[in-house]
Amino acid sequence: MNEKTVVVISQDIVLSGIVGRMLANNYKAFPFKNIQSAIDHIYNTPPDLIIFDTSKQDIFSMDIINNLKSDPIFYQLPVLVIIDGPESVPIWNSFLVEDYLKKSDLEKEGLIRVSLAILRSERIVEVNPLTKLPGNISISRQIQARIDSMEVFALAYADLDHFKPFNDHYGFTRGDDVIRITGRLILNLVKSKQPQSGFVGHIGGDDFVFLMSVDMVEETTEDIINAFDRIIPTLYDKEDKERGFIETLDRQGNTRKFPITSISIGIATNRNRSFTHFGEITEIASEMKKLAKQSWGSCYLTDRRAVNPG
Repeated sequence: MNEKTVVVISQDIVLSGIVGRMLANNYKAFPFKNIQSAIDHIYNTPPDLIIFDTSKQDIFSMDIINNLKSDPIFYQLPVLVIIDGPESVPIWNSFLVEDYLKKSDLEKEGLIRVSLAILRSERIVEVNPLTKLPGNISISRQIQARIDSMEVFALAYADLDHFKPFNDHYGFTRGDDVIRITGRLILNLVKSKQPQSGFVGHIGGDDFVFLMSVDMVEETTEDIINAFDRIIPTLYDKEDKERGFIETLDRQGNTRKFPITSISIGIATNRNRSFTHFGEITEIASEMKKLAKQSWGSCYLTDRRAVNPG
């Protein structure tokens, strides 16, 4: 079971200490003095909850939280705000947070309010527990919403090659590391190119999708492949990395040599053809991904076929 993580943002050292002690036995806390210093950590390693000590005068921090919560990747991330009293509560309908807690009630109610905020988030939104990325329901909704709004966009479907042999050879812990790192890598590169409209989802296992503008998707895909091919070999034992393969059993129980895990990505767009259902564009991206997997090493293929109406 993955340990739940909480980002604690407060300039009050005493309050941070109280929260840290309160969470110590149940959660892993990451303290930060302000939202600016915490934001990179939140994007790179999405927590299960943010505890935020602020005031209604802190408009700048409120804007950053609102921008974060407006992102499809982070809209499910619960935020618990610590306040001095009712008079310091920011306006509910302008601050996208889930709960408020008075400082005077922190030691008495803090732990249960933290637990409830995380539980509510997990019940309402399906998120992959390993990568913290949106799952299949959110992915389908995102794709369909773009189709319905007639937005021109690209859908990329990513899948790892030779991941099962790696998982069997090194064990689930190291296999989980590969999945987690891949999700984080895709998320960071997509969001660095398109902070607002880029979307990354985790279908499950070693399958991911990302949505971007047509003009930026191939450049981003190349960056993902280059970064993946630099990072993943470091997760192999030295001798396996130097040989360029591992020896393990295949699905038929025979000993085989499997190359270093690579990534294959298929891309589909609605620039030259129209779709009415998310399954249609997903199927084409999946088809391109399967074709990409026939090549040696990491690569991507883009569907450039045009379908004329009538």
